[in-house]
Amino acid sequence: MYELKTKETDASVIEFIESVGSPQKREDAYQLLDIFTEATGYTAKMWGPTIIGFGSYHYKYESGHEGDAPLVGFSPRKAKISLYFATGDTRRDELLEKLGKHTAGKACVYVNKLADIDVDVLQSLIRQSVSFLTERYPSE
Repeated sequence: MYELKTKETDASVIEFIESVGSPQKREDAYQLLDIFTEATGYTAKMWGPTIIGFGSYHYKYESGHEGDAPLVGFSPRKAKISLYFATGDTRRDELLEKLGKHTAGKACVYVNKLADIDVDVLQSLIRQSVSFLTERYPSE
């Protein structure tokens, strides 16, 4: 049976940020921590060894696959900063057009540094993603 690798852990968010090698990425991570905390109202938790997540939801697909995931999150990776938002939300694409310099995959948005993007748009993306997921996957 498949086991999720990305689970909420008790690891310290601050210790993880302090372990980030690049001083610029570390500084950006602290700023993102404040931005995500303010926009969501949730306390940051580590999800797996490298994702800082906020809130959580339980999903179940038609295939029967189910699990828990953070509503939103980020990870200050070596190459780029990964931002995690809801997939399947049409508003996401509209907001991404206004975000600034980034690339986007199915679930992740990648930025080189926080200075490359519009923080107000980032806050809107965070709030929109939380709203979309809490409506789509209401707590039982």
